[in-house]
Amino acid sequence: MMGDMDHFGWGMGFGWLFMLLFWILVILGVIALVKWLVSTSSNRDRRVGKTALEILKERYARGEIDREEFEQKKRDLQG
Repeated sequence: MMGDMDHFGWGMGFGWLFMLLFWILVILGVIALVKWLVSTSSNRDRRVGKTALEILKERYARGEIDREEFEQKKRDLQG
């Protein structure tokens, strides 16, 4: 009977350690989630903030339009 109580005591003694680790992991998870959400929203804002000329340059760089079309649209935007 006494042996069972000693074993139970050790389990309770280390229980606080596992509880502490659990809460640390929960807090770190919440922090990581908040950072991810903030970075996602800031990336979305950057995409929206592009100028027409920047978009045109990107399209030209990707090969979607040729040089002649690029120059024509560039003149249209600047004029």
